[in-house]
Order: sequence, then C-alpha cells, then structure tokens
Amino acid sequence: MLAVYFDSPGGPENLYVKEVMKPHPGEGEVLVKVSASALNRVDLLQRRGKYPPPKGASEILGLEAAGTVAELGTGCKGQWKIGDAVMALLSGGGQAEYVTVPEGLLMPIPKDMTFIQAAAIPEAWLTAFQLLHFVAKVQKGETVLIHAGASGVGTAAIQLVRLAKAIPIATAGTQEKLKATANAGAAAGFNYKTEDFSEKVLAFTQGLGVDVILDCVGGSYWEKNLNCLRTDGRWIIYGLLSGGEVHGDLLARLLSKRASIHTTLLRSRDKEASDGSQQSFTEDALPYFTGGTSPHLQPLVDSVYPLHEIAAAHRIMEENKNIGKIVIEMPA
Repeated sequence: MLAVYFDSPGGPENLYVKEVMKPHPGEGEVLVKVSASALNRVDLLQRRGKYPPPKGASEILGLEAAGTVAELGTGCKGQWKIGDAVMALLSGGGQAEYVTVPEGLLMPIPKDMTFIQAAAIPEAWLTAFQLLHFVAKVQKGETVLIHAGASGVGTAAIQLVRLAKAIPIATAGTQEKLKATANAGAAAGFNYKTEDFSEKVLAFTQGLGVDVILDCVGGSYWEKNLNCLRTDGRWIIYGLLSGGEVHGDLLARLLSKRASIHTTLLRSRDKEASDGSQQSFTEDALPYFTGGTSPHLQPLVDSVYPLHEIAAAHRIMEENKNIGKIVIEMPA
C-alpha cells in the first residue's frame, strides 16, 4: 500500500509517499480501506521530530481516517461488516491506503456524508467534545471562550457549545477567520492581533468573565486568560502553540479567582478514556450531523489535497492559512 513517510525529521520537503506492507488486523481489529484522512498539528510536530507516536502506534502520520471496512480480524463481535462506511480517531497510520483500528473505536459515517467530510470529524470533534464534556463539564447557560476559533477543533467546539445550550465566543487572527467563527455560531469574536481579547470578553460578559476557556495557545495568553476568567472558572489547556513558559505570579492570580487549570492531550489518553468520550459523542452528537436535524452540526473543510501533495498540505497548515480542516484524499 502507499503511505506518507519521512526518513529524518525536518520540513515539509522531507515528506514523500512510498510503498509499504499493508497491515493485517489483529484480535478484535478491523482493516479499513482509507478514502480520506486529515491533517493535524500533531502531524507537523511529529514530522519535525518533536512528538513521537505512543508506544506501539504506527509511525505513519495521520490521526484520523474515513473509509470502508475491508477485513475483520479474529474475535470481532459482529458490529461491523465488510463495506461499512466508517471513520475513526487513530494513534497514527491514517495517511495510508489501509489502517487497522480496534473495532470499538470505529464510528459510523453519518448518512449522506462524503468521506472527505467525514475525515474532518474524528480528531477535531472528539477533541472538542472531550474538552467540553469530560474535562470542562460545561453547563447550560455558561459562556465558553474558544481560542483558535477558526481551527478544526475551534469550529467544532463552537457548534458543540451551542448544542449544549451554552454561549460560545472565540478569538482568531484575521477578519476572515472571525467570520468563519460567526458562521459556526459564535456569539462574538475578537481579533487577538489587533485588540485585547480579555477586555473585549469582559465587556461582552458585563464584567463577569467566562466560565470556561479552551486554550491551545499556552504561555503567552496566561495573563489575559486569567483577566477574563470568571471566579470559579475552568481554564482548559490542550496545546502550547506559544510555548509553556509563564513569567509572573500565575498561582496567586489563579488562587484569587478560585479558578482551576485542567490539562489534557487526547493522543496520550488511554483507550478506555478515549472510548468513553467516543461512545458519548456517537450517541449524543453524531445524530446531529444528519441532514434536517436542528441544530445541525457541520464539519468545516478548508481544502483537499491528493496524497502525493502531502508536503503542500503541510506548508499551508504551517503558514496558518487554513480555516477548518485540511483533508488528504487517497488514490481511488
């Protein structure tokens, strides 16, 4: 089968497609013929040698895939059959023509959805769902500040906050991206490059601040985050795009607000935790992706690249040009 590879850490130019052995499904695993995968920042970090895959995971890039069931391993319980349209969050291996997946981690692709749309769901939507419901425990009526609001996780989180009957507000770096957050359902959006988002958030919340912050930025935002976090608020850190260093009296400021910091990395969570949030997502959110539902959930696809143009896709994400997900399409 064809798969994305790199021989040594470095830039996008190190990526290429090569032929490798097709995997065989083990006990309780399903072999999926991949039609589409999607790009994540973890792929960029792994390519640079800064985020090795977990022990036992495939070294091939790709944390999500959409395709059809091609083969069932021994011990499968019969919930899937050959030809079923499925999608999955993976520990690796999605940017290849085939991938093996534990049967319990597969999800059905919603009716009338294309493989390209479906490939934009697993990582972003499961991450957002887990952050909101399993980590932040968001409640009806709460206000949630979502950083990187035009990203895959950001646009998913905005819609899921609406589904939970809470209020999403977002930050982004361009007016075009702020428009995308508004289209996704954000009640307000702030340009972090041209305005102090903490002041804008306090004005929007009439001085109360937000109940929850979903933060993938980290160090450089800590003061502004605490400025606009409500008393007893929850600050959820799931990425460190600006680094992890904090200079200042973080703990005293946190203590004064009786606030809490929660951290999580979806890739490093054990299968039980991921499976629990996935089952809840499948039952509580996935039905809303089907046409005619209200509210209607919609994955946001920025662009589609064929497998052999994987380096170009990495460059676009590295330059932070995408709004929503970059999808990689496998050869027919």
